[in-house]
Amino acid sequence: MNADEQNRAEILENYRAHLSAMVGGNTEILAELLTEDFSLTHMTGYFQPKQEWLAQMRGGQFVYHDVQERTVSLDVNGGTARLVGRFMTDATVYGSRATWPLQLTMDYVLTDGRWLASRSIATTW
Repeated sequence: MNADEQNRAEILENYRAHLSAMVGGNTEILAELLTEDFSLTHMTGYFQPKQEWLAQMRGGQFVYHDVQERTVSLDVNGGTARLVGRFMTDATVYGSRATWPLQLTMDYVLTDGRWLASRSIATTW
């Protein structure tokens, strides 16, 4: 496996671990997959820093029941990358459960030899 293939594999591994941690409610693992200044922009446009999002997950405001991946595209450029993933998300958000066709546009940075997500923007598709 060449360096580009290795980078792509590591980013995809982080992305899928991210989704798995969301469904498992495992904010400790999720925190390790994100940069300290990670932010999530929700489909409503609300900008949320990492610690606030994780605290709301721990508090039950965001409960992810299932994520079914549909498509993933990935562009790696040196020590940065952009991944666009589409999936169906079964979640309870602030007490209302629904299934949404979500698209995450995620930026990754190579940090101390590890690919970490630095930003995520959620939209519907």
